[in-house]
Amino acid sequence: MTDISKAGTFRLGDRDVNRMGYGAMRLSGPDIFGPPKDRDQAVAVLREAVASGVNHIDTSDYYGPHVVNEIIREALLPYPDNLVLVTKLGARRGDDASWLPWNKPDELAQGLRDNLRNLGLETMEVVNLRIMGAVHGPTETSIGDQVEAMAELQRQGLVRHLGLSNVTRRQVEEAQAITPVVCVQNHYNLVHREDDELVDWLAEQGIAYVPFFPLGGFSPLQSDELGTIAEELGATPMQVALAWLLQRSPNILLIPGTSSLGHLRENLAATEVELSKPVLQRLDALGQKVPA
Repeated sequence: MTDISKAGTFRLGDRDVNRMGYGAMRLSGPDIFGPPKDRDQAVAVLREAVASGVNHIDTSDYYGPHVVNEIIREALLPYPDNLVLVTKLGARRGDDASWLPWNKPDELAQGLRDNLRNLGLETMEVVNLRIMGAVHGPTETSIGDQVEAMAELQRQGLVRHLGLSNVTRRQVEEAQAITPVVCVQNHYNLVHREDDELVDWLAEQGIAYVPFFPLGGFSPLQSDELGTIAEELGATPMQVALAWLLQRSPNILLIPGTSSLGHLRENLAATEVELSKPVLQRLDALGQKVPA
């Protein structure tokens, strides 16, 4: 079994978590909507992830909706003492599987209650406020009212720590003026590097950065070159992409998602992939190539 502790830990709120975590989104049906094709396998994936040392699981009650959190509760309750469950608020699902904003104070409160009920918890350790701007990119708007609403839920004891998702540095600073921010979850990977400065700025403050879509936005040329490098290393492209993120900055926490036991094991094994300086230089160059 892979020893994921080799990748180190980072502080998330009050807890130290292994930098290789797990994203539960893919445990629902197609388009992150409805039940999974194989619920038993979904349960097995969660249990193996935790047995392998994963103690940071990313989820949301709008995955399904409700489905993923219910599977997490079924698979893992009673939860291990060291497990940190992180959820997201700010959206809901339409009957047609659409993604809709749900970020007024009463909506955020209802969303948090839904998460707590379906996960079987009284308090969430960390909740990310998802800002519904562009599909996978932030829009520079004020988020103060939404953060104030989340801070009120924090004062009520329903959530211990707040994070942000799909945001800019200016929005992080706006939120920090209201309440501490313990993590930021944005689109970032080997070729999607718009957040380079944000990653470094957050690292200076001891704030975790949690990238999603580790292979999202690659051009065919970039994918081919990544595949070539991976083959030379005896690894998969996903493993190399994850290993690059782990070496990019110590405050990066990974949450690759899958509904497959085989893919879970492959992802966790990325913690054992070593990237030499010449390989890192080749990988960094991928982000500088103009997509075909």
